Amino acid sequence: MAATLTATAPTPARSRKLLASRRTRVGILYALPVVVYLLVLFVYPIFSTLFLSLKNTDGSLTLHWYADALTGINLSVLFTTLRISAETALFSLLFGFILANAISRLKPLWAGVAMLIVVVPHFISALVRTYGWIILLGDKGLVNETLGWVPGAPFQLLYNEIGVVIGTTSVMLPYTVLLLYGVMRGVDRRLLAAAASMGAGRVTIFRRVYLPLVAPGLASAGLLSFILSLGYYITPALMGGPNQTMIASLINQQVMKQNQWNGAAAEGVILLLLTFAGLLLVRLITSLGASRKKRSAS
Repeated sequence: MAATLTATAPTPARSRKLLASRRTRVGILYALPVVVYLLVLFVYPIFSTLFLSLKNTDGSLTLHWYADALTGINLSVLFTTLRISAETALFSLLFGFILANAISRLKPLWAGVAMLIVVVPHFISALVRTYGWIILLGDKGLVNETLGWVPGAPFQLLYNEIGVVIGTTSVMLPYTVLLLYGVMRGVDRRLLAAAASMGAGRVTIFRRVYLPLVAPGLASAGLLSFILSLGYYITPALMGGPNQTMIASLINQQVMKQNQWNGAAAEGVILLLLTFAGLLLVRLITSLGASRKKRSAS
């Protein structure tokens, strides 16, 4: 009888194995809705768009739509999108760096209030904020009324590249400030004090100590602003002119006015590839920054 009980009793290793398999089944069961959600709303649309961009009017496979997207006016729109996105990223970094650097030097209470002021406007509809900028930058707006004494006023600040960059920069600025604030808050101020105690000036401290420490955050924030600007639609469409047509507006025109879904799909795939390339670059820069921190710590 004792031998029978010993033979049938599960060993500890077998019990752990059964438990692990049970946990695996439960984990798969919990993950199944998320997997289905991603397959239906993410993977399937991407592959459908890819197939549509390779499909000819007669149903055969072709690269005609990609050739059309990379020639003529479509290529000009792509270059305009890249240029405006780069300008937006540059100005977002410039103003975001100044603002985040100032906030990071405040006491935690006041820093929280300042970050609240930066972030809260972002929760207002982008359409409302865009119309606000149109009112401010108009010929009779607050900006031109304030600069009325300057020769050449009123200035043309709308329906050109200046207006588009101003509008998109205001949208991307909170993202930049949030990223840079986290990086700058994590900088050990003792390093700056140590450099100052050794006779380094402010410019040298900034260039040789502070800037290398926040450089990965600067690169990530700039690339994030660039990536988000690539597919931005509302502000460029409302504040730009015909020469500031961006790829999102072009896709909208091809679908809504020309009923050209294949060409729009090719433009979308190109935009997606640019986004993936930017995200990969962000990941690479982040990993390089982490490895640099490890080496400096060791």
